Amino acid sequence: MSMNVGEKSDPVVVPEKISNNGAKVPAERLEERTGPKGNGQRAAAVWTQSQVAASPGLLTVRQAAQRNKETRFSALLHHVDIPLLHQSYFALKRRSAAGIDGVTWEAYGSELDARLENLNRRIHKGSYRARPARRVYIPKADGSTRPLGIQCLEDKIVQQAVVFVLNAIYEPDFMGFSYGFRPGRGQHDALDAVQAGLYRKKINWVLDADIRKFFDSMSHEWMMRFLEHRIADKRLLRLIRKWLTAGVQEDGQVIRSVKGTPQGAVISPVLANIYLHYVFDLWVDTWRKRRAYGDVVVIRYADDTVLGFQYERDAYTFRQALAGRLAKFGLDLHPDKTRLIQFGRFASAKRRQRGLGKPETFEFLGFTHYCTRSRQNGWFKIARVTSRKRLRAQLRAVKDALRRRINRPIGETGRWLRRVIQGHMNYFAVPGNGERVSGFVFRVSRLWLKMLRRRSQRHRMPWSRFAAIRNFFFPKVRILHPQPLHRFDARTRGRSPVR
Repeated sequence: MSMNVGEKSDPVVVPEKISNNGAKVPAERLEERTGPKGNGQRAAAVWTQSQVAASPGLLTVRQAAQRNKETRFSALLHHVDIPLLHQSYFALKRRSAAGIDGVTWEAYGSELDARLENLNRRIHKGSYRARPARRVYIPKADGSTRPLGIQCLEDKIVQQAVVFVLNAIYEPDFMGFSYGFRPGRGQHDALDAVQAGLYRKKINWVLDADIRKFFDSMSHEWMMRFLEHRIADKRLLRLIRKWLTAGVQEDGQVIRSVKGTPQGAVISPVLANIYLHYVFDLWVDTWRKRRAYGDVVVIRYADDTVLGFQYERDAYTFRQALAGRLAKFGLDLHPDKTRLIQFGRFASAKRRQRGLGKPETFEFLGFTHYCTRSRQNGWFKIARVTSRKRLRAQLRAVKDALRRRINRPIGETGRWLRRVIQGHMNYFAVPGNGERVSGFVFRVSRLWLKMLRRRSQRHRMPWSRFAAIRNFFFPKVRILHPQPLHRFDARTRGRSPVR
């Protein structure tokens, strides 16, 4: 038996209702009641990655894509018009770093209408040219660095507009176990799906699969072939190829791209999802239905995937098949980050019979997952705590930033630390992780106190005075997320096969 965690079934059909004036209006989603007064005749909008409503024209594209999975769209670029470019501009992050042209979001908005009109004209005349991305390197949790491509602002605007178009086409196609960079889905949805799959299916083995340098290894030729399955608009395809081959600028030299897509580009996440949809998602769904002997759980977030297997032979067979499948498309598994471990409610007993220690753990989206028992009743439990690598990386970043802020006013630094701690809690304050979150706040307190004591050579700030300052600025540590299975059930509303 196989399953698809988080996959949506056919939508529930809500009967039409008649308004007081006799006109038919669509019922609101989920709540099965009529729409708000005055909006009954308005078509529902397509929601995008940035949670921005797209145009009614793209709603028509989405409906056509839903009706027929084989439809190829031959006229799409006309949807990239001035209103969509205007919408794309405001969907971008205001404080993003500038590309090689040095133009910021605020500066471009000073003459927004004229600039967007000129940009739209160049797009449809074919004179628009993609510019190389500015390459920078950001630190990773394991101490290495990740290359990041910072696009010019006009490239970001056009890419965001094309993302709106691609989402309208491909969102109906994407599998339910794909969570990365999709509208209405996030990292906690993927984490909840992992918990639901491991609890509710007969899972004894977990494969933590990671594709090595995925964004740098994507084949341009395969990417274009995959796009051509649904897109026949040569102008739009030519536009996407321009971004793929624009390259990056590093140390004043432009390096043209022959494969991969820059991490940090607005269009990279949706292209990555399209690539993996054809390379991995469709293939793994077929494999588990035809080849697997037991339950198989799949949860993918971008290039980071967790798979659960009922039988060991399924797990080993799949791992070998996956390596061969990825090799056909220029990809390979990371040898150090890809691990197959015994995991589940019977893992402790089986490992004890073989003279082994506790079950191994796996990391997914910043959390370490491990097998344990409930203190109340002794039942099997899957616990999640902040990954030590992620915790150390964040503390190191806070320490470096405090050194740069050593001469700033206490109030300014306190307000900044409040935002840092609140952001940490917004992600990591899940049930069962309170001790790690409290530990992070305590270590941040120690770092701040150490910095304040170094500011003055005349006296050392006592802990009693610092505690009053810390309590004034720091938010109270508390769990902010519900139980994962409760939220998973509420989000899927009984539509997931895991039930």
